[in-house]
Amino acid sequence: MEELMRSNNIVTLSFVEALMRDAGIGVMIADQNMSIIEGSIGAIPRRILVESDRIDQARRIMHDAGLAHELKA
Repeated sequence: MEELMRSNNIVTLSFVEALMRDAGIGVMIADQNMSIIEGSIGAIPRRILVESDRIDQARRIMHDAGLAHELKA
């Protein structure tokens, strides 16, 4: 798995997760439990991880959805 993006915005995270699942790309949201433990003050962003061999496709999907600014550099 490779990191695609990280964010504290649960709406964006949910949207990206849905985009990846619709495209058949394996996706996992990491650090979700840590965010809950720290009280959701935004100190620990959640990371979206996708299958390493499909990272380029995932980035294209993000770009096409207007979310290129969310991508990990």
